Amino acid sequence: MSKTLITNFSQKLITWHVRNGRSGLPWQGNRDPYAVWISEIMLQQTQVAMVLERYTRFMKRFPTIQKLAAAHIDDVLAEWAGLGYYSRARNLHVCAQQVITEYGGVFPGDPALLEQLKGIGRSTAGAIAAFAFHKRAPILDANVKRILARLFAVDGALQDKRVNDDLWELSSALLPIKPNDMPVYTQALMDFGATWCTARKPVCLSGEKKCPFEKECQANLSDQVLEFPKKTARTKSPEFDCDMLLIRSGNTVLLQIRPSKAIWGGLWCLPESSWSAKSTAGKKSSTLSSLFRTILPDEKLAAWQKHCQPVKEGPQIKHVFSHRRLWMQVWDINAYQCVEPTGANLRWVPLNQLGRYGLPQPIKVLLQGLSLAHDGGLKN
Repeated sequence: MSKTLITNFSQKLITWHVRNGRSGLPWQGNRDPYAVWISEIMLQQTQVAMVLERYTRFMKRFPTIQKLAAAHIDDVLAEWAGLGYYSRARNLHVCAQQVITEYGGVFPGDPALLEQLKGIGRSTAGAIAAFAFHKRAPILDANVKRILARLFAVDGALQDKRVNDDLWELSSALLPIKPNDMPVYTQALMDFGATWCTARKPVCLSGEKKCPFEKECQANLSDQVLEFPKKTARTKSPEFDCDMLLIRSGNTVLLQIRPSKAIWGGLWCLPESSWSAKSTAGKKSSTLSSLFRTILPDEKLAAWQKHCQPVKEGPQIKHVFSHRRLWMQVWDINAYQCVEPTGANLRWVPLNQLGRYGLPQPIKVLLQGLSLAHDGGLKN
């Protein structure tokens, strides 16, 4: 391990950031821990371009932690719709309430205390502490792991606990001495990984720009830049089938809220069957009675049958999650009137109010594509 690199790393990175770092991002330079927290959670597993579009809108809707904590979870999920990984939104809501009840609405500055809050891991806690409180706290997101693995030729897969512990130790050792340097250093570290030391096209391989660490980076010196960090073999994502009921009556549609711990937890969706391993047998026809037995077994079928037209086969939609793929077969049912559902998790929703509900992105797109949402009903 190069002691010179460890000693000089932070200042060289800060110097690099003056000329090459990103600027103009709406969350940059903000010392409000609430604003920092929102941006850090949004940026997890979401592209910056998408966050740029949504961050300002979210902050306008929930400008303070008090507003977020007092909001109904449906409103939070509706504002989050399209960003994916919806547990982040549910955790935001719970965490806001924690900060109100446990800390009087003021975020603690201690990274260890921040890490105890819902949805805040060690790296996010470090970022909040660094940006908002100038604490000498390390971060270790995917970009930082890649930088350190290359600089120091850290061998082994990132999922390995030993490798992860070594990277945390390095991240701590590289911190600047002066606490006031922490905001710019932390931003520089994020920017360097996102724009220069990228996964597939790092600048050291392009020859267009000179990396400030090219003579010290162990991966570069051994011509193994793309070999670090070590990658584990990916297994094929499993594929699943499910049936969904699109039940319409006039200008309303029947929605069902999903269990909080399920995928798309807490979002409003079309009633659906349980997921099963994808079949290769092709599409099959279905009847109202068979669909209700599978999807809405607690509803009184007779009450629905006399008010519904025959089932029509709708589109099949493919949605790719991070580790699985889902094929949704939609069945279109027109009801002459809104039959009062017996299930508390079911609700008839006017089309012009759909924008008030958190909807999974493929369901939102489906409803738009079928021209169900008129007069901008799905626009927040």
